[in-house]
Amino acid sequence: MTVFADILISALILLGAAFALIGSWGLVRLPSLMTRLHGPTKATTLGVGGVLVASMIYFPVYHGVFTAHELLITLFLFISAPITANMIAKAHLHRQGMRIDPNPADDIQEGLPESEIWATFRVEQGEDADRQGLPPAG
Repeated sequence: MTVFADILISALILLGAAFALIGSWGLVRLPSLMTRLHGPTKATTLGVGGVLVASMIYFPVYHGVFTAHELLITLFLFISAPITANMIAKAHLHRQGMRIDPNPADDIQEGLPESEIWATFRVEQGEDADRQGLPPAG
């Protein structure tokens, strides 16, 4: 049983370390804030999660003690990382001066050409379009 546990713990630690390394590398190398969000919120979260799962296996097998600390940390990490990334992305978009359109499907139904629809934004005529260097709507 301990040989299987050793292999599983080692694999989880190596997998977690690889994910954390790739996520950290992406955080350093990617060019903009919006692309940098993917490193820490996806890969690094999985990396830390892998190490925490290895810890959840190690302590009951070798010390006979199960604590919920690692489980609670893992749950908190997997719940809070996407929410944090979403809030950072929204703050970044608002600081750029663009209004978030809550339902971009309405733009298509209103008959706006696709060139005037930017992902979740409706490009308005006026200063927002001028400030972003985008063609004015309409």
